[in-house]
Amino acid sequence: MNRRKQSAARSRLPLTGVRVLVGRARHQAGALSGELRNLGATVREIPFIEIRKPRSFKPLDSALKSLGGYDWLILTSVNGVEAMWERLAKLRLTKTNLKRLHIAAIGPATKKAIEQRGGEVDVVPKEYVAESVVRSLWRRVKGKRVLLVRAKVARDVIPRELRKAGANVDVVEAYETVVPQSSRTRLRSALGTSRRRPHVVTFTSSSTVRNFVVLLGSREVAGQGQERRGQVARAHTGLDGIQLASIGPVTSSTLRELGLRVDIEAKEFTIPGLVEAIVRGVASPAE
Repeated sequence: MNRRKQSAARSRLPLTGVRVLVGRARHQAGALSGELRNLGATVREIPFIEIRKPRSFKPLDSALKSLGGYDWLILTSVNGVEAMWERLAKLRLTKTNLKRLHIAAIGPATKKAIEQRGGEVDVVPKEYVAESVVRSLWRRVKGKRVLLVRAKVARDVIPRELRKAGANVDVVEAYETVVPQSSRTRLRSALGTSRRRPHVVTFTSSSTVRNFVVLLGSREVAGQGQERRGQVARAHTGLDGIQLASIGPVTSSTLRELGLRVDIEAKEFTIPGLVEAIVRGVASPAE
């Protein structure tokens, strides 16, 4: 195909001319960026979160050494899966240690990560949010021991509600998300330069939303009341003309809590679902 034909074919793609800012962690941005580029978008990656090891692996290691005492294992992210299997290898534990466990994964990406490592997933909820995990397990965990492996800071819906259902739930930290300070200057430059200014900014978790606001200069957001957080966010964003795209209702709730709009929301709370929503929600702008 010659260049003219290639140019004509690209011009027919649904996101041609659309600049999208992807804020996923650096090692995870590829899937979203790749799908957007395949549809014609111009993608810039500036991570809003950085994944780090916890200060101590002792609680996680202790739980993993005692896997035989649990009935259910719940994993809520690919990051959690990666961190857990890394520790299993470090402790010389094998998939046989998981054999009698029932495993619940919050969504298809987490399920795939578990299965790629030899685990068998029993439950994936219909919707990929904590509330749906609870609904899927409510009648199955009474009197059972449940291990929830997750980030240092996360919503408490799963442990709180499963305890109400009669489960004995242990929560262990496998990783933490922090603000990548190196992104601060790059983000402000991207938003402040007309030729590079994105038409769409993507948010794939509540952490990406909170850190985005911090990177824009609102360090005082954490710990403030809802009204104050909204005032702080509005004062620092300068997002006129930019559409904010959310992967699902929990992320959307955080955007609104911080005084930001939700212009696009995925119907299916996955990366393909977010891409589909962006295609639906964006008309290709003129260059």
